[in-house]
Amino acid sequence: MEFLNKILIHPIDKMPFFLIAIVLAFTVHEFSHAYFANKFGDPTAKLLGRVTLNPAVHFDLFGIILLVIAGFGWARPVPVNRDNFERPRLMGAIVSLAGPLSNFILGILGSLVYAGLVQFDVLSSISNMKLAEAIAMTFYFIIMMNFFLSLFNLIPLPPLDGYRILEDIAPRDVRQKLVHFEQWALLIFLMILIIPGLQAYTITPLYQAANSMYISFVKMFMLMFGA
Repeated sequence: MEFLNKILIHPIDKMPFFLIAIVLAFTVHEFSHAYFANKFGDPTAKLLGRVTLNPAVHFDLFGIILLVIAGFGWARPVPVNRDNFERPRLMGAIVSLAGPLSNFILGILGSLVYAGLVQFDVLSSISNMKLAEAIAMTFYFIIMMNFFLSLFNLIPLPPLDGYRILEDIAPRDVRQKLVHFEQWALLIFLMILIIPGLQAYTITPLYQAANSMYISFVKMFMLMFGA
């Protein structure tokens, strides 16, 4: 047990709640990409069975293992063929944005439900204290991870959605320059994830922003329920 606590990103007793949040966040994220791509005329993801909320279809085992150990990982990316879109750049940008936006919406919905549970004394009325704590911890991770992923995926570096959005909305001359920049951008992205000193200026502020969003939305909804 002590060994696992040393190698995992969260203590072993909190990992089930973290994994629930990641399963939900990754599944909704990838489903949203697939759904809008199919909606806009690209059947690639649908033909591969990706327009589904079945987590098993979207998960990459190595990506999840790396996530719980190193703090960063990935799901299986949804293949998108922009040539099938009537307006490739506009629809491509929307498809890319759909993932982070779905996480943001899920974070808001989680905040809404959690605020209701607290404000209407649902959690405090549960006689089993461990169950009440488990529910609260689950909502904390769901809200935090969805807000964090919504921000993280908007970083304009490959292979993140923010970079794909930038590609689609940028003028042609900028897009041509981005192609030459890609190999170095990927290296920069890996350095941000791996080098601890850089994380203090990149990943840590995103966690802090996600935590601020968590606090703000929960407080706002509690005030609404209490009005």
